[in-house]
Amino acid sequence: MSWTDERVETLKKMWGEGQSASQIAKELGGVTRNAVIGKVHRLGLSNRAGSGGNAGKAAAKEKAAPKMETKAAVKPKPAAKPKLDTKQTPDLDENGIPISAARRAIIPAGQPLPPQPSANEISPEALAKVNEIEKSAKRLSLMELTEKTCKWPVGDPATPDFWFCGLPVQQGKPYCEAHVGVAFQPMSTRRDRRR
Repeated sequence: MSWTDERVETLKKMWGEGQSASQIAKELGGVTRNAVIGKVHRLGLSNRAGSGGNAGKAAAKEKAAPKMETKAAVKPKPAAKPKLDTKQTPDLDENGIPISAARRAIIPAGQPLPPQPSANEISPEALAKVNEIEKSAKRLSLMELTEKTCKWPVGDPATPDFWFCGLPVQQGKPYCEAHVGVAFQPMSTRRDRRR
């Protein structure tokens, strides 16, 4: 269906008379209510000239508008700000946001990590073996890792000298033999060290 000049004139006439989009679509035939509404908007006919529908509503809005403006001129009083107890005022960051305990625990990049509790549980023999293995490590970057290379990280990720071991992995593990000895310890060994 195309919008011929004759169909457009019929649409304009019926729209001006206050007919609904459904009634116009039925009269024109071969066109939907939504197509009529779209054409009305494209033609700029959305405000009806007759007394039907929107004309009465527009007049009512104009009468109500001055009353709304006078109400808008009256400004409500701002609510009083709650006073903070200076003894319990939280630390604020540079943006004025309170710093939670979880945010305090985050260590910025490039800062040394605190001693890890698991480091005390590792046997000296395992540490010596790791130190020897790391001397012969392949020193791979993240993009060079595969399923066959040891993924043990060495150094601080925020520094340029960070690398991964890269030696062949132990069957079914993500690390080489030396790093598996440090990462996966038998349960009984860990229990004995805590006593």
